[in-house]
Amino acid sequence: MSSTRSAPTPGSTGIRRLIAVVALVPVLAALALWAFAWPAARTAPRDLPLGVAGPDTAATRVEHRLAQRAGAFEIHRYADEAAAREAIADRTVYGAVVATPEGPKLLTASAASPAVAQLLQQAVAQRAAAEGAQVETVDVVPTPESDPRGAALTSSVLPLALAGIAAGAAVTLLGLRGMRAVSALLGTAALIGVITAALAHSWLEVLTGNWWAEAGVLALMSLAVSASVAGLAALLGPAGTGIAAGVVMLFGNPFSGAASAPQLLPEPAGAIGQWLPPGAGTSLLRSVSFFDGAAATGPVLTLTWWATLGLGAVLLGSTLKARRKSAAPAGEREMAAVG
Repeated sequence: MSSTRSAPTPGSTGIRRLIAVVALVPVLAALALWAFAWPAARTAPRDLPLGVAGPDTAATRVEHRLAQRAGAFEIHRYADEAAAREAIADRTVYGAVVATPEGPKLLTASAASPAVAQLLQQAVAQRAAAEGAQVETVDVVPTPESDPRGAALTSSVLPLALAGIAAGAAVTLLGLRGMRAVSALLGTAALIGVITAALAHSWLEVLTGNWWAEAGVLALMSLAVSASVAGLAALLGPAGTGIAAGVVMLFGNPFSGAASAPQLLPEPAGAIGQWLPPGAGTSLLRSVSFFDGAAATGPVLTLTWWATLGLGAVLLGSTLKARRKSAAPAGEREMAAVG
């Protein structure tokens, strides 16, 4: 006895789609709110690298005071102010407290993070004020005069991510495959890098490093995003575009630490952000623009990894699709021969 399964009616299909939209959109809204609001609401120093310099006795007292904020700072000891300044320039620490006979001296680097520089000023000044001392603050690596709060650099993260997503989606929608897709992604990323460097460095003057190095960073950041979008789309179809774009927008952007620092975000958001293109790109851009490329190796490898895997996925997806197409006619010919 055979049983037949009735085909779904247009009405039932429409109802299922309606239920899916009504259920999915609020979930996405809640996820976006969590991803953006949670790090902002839980901003606080967590093992923030901070130097302490000066004579052993005085430096030990300073270190003990800072240690009272459990888990806030990761202390690095230096013999003198010169060594602390060098550590800041190498991006080993965000700042340093130097013990001097006149009182504590605070070294900051607002170019690394204006938010961290302000936090250190407040923390050290409050502690010194409680002891009746004055704090001398020196900004060792300041932000550019045209962007004292670092707002322009922070604001560039989202547009660059959107540009990368748009480039990857455009390559997919236009049906480009194989080396044509790779060439389009490379060319678009290079052009984005040049245009963005022209705007940020030459016009707005918010970047102060080597112009071509900055353009390369911006291009690599865009390529890491666009190649990921196009690569997943080549392997998974339209769903791949949504997955890659969702990861970049819902996790890469809010977890990047661009507006603060990775060590100010709740765990593990800060660490996750540095493994995604927006966070790695922001860290690399700060290094190249303000610190002569110090601590650039990690972000470069991260962005290169994303770009390489994405371009590889584009080529692999094109190869697999070509094989499926060539296999289909062969199967048809075999069926015809049997018939």
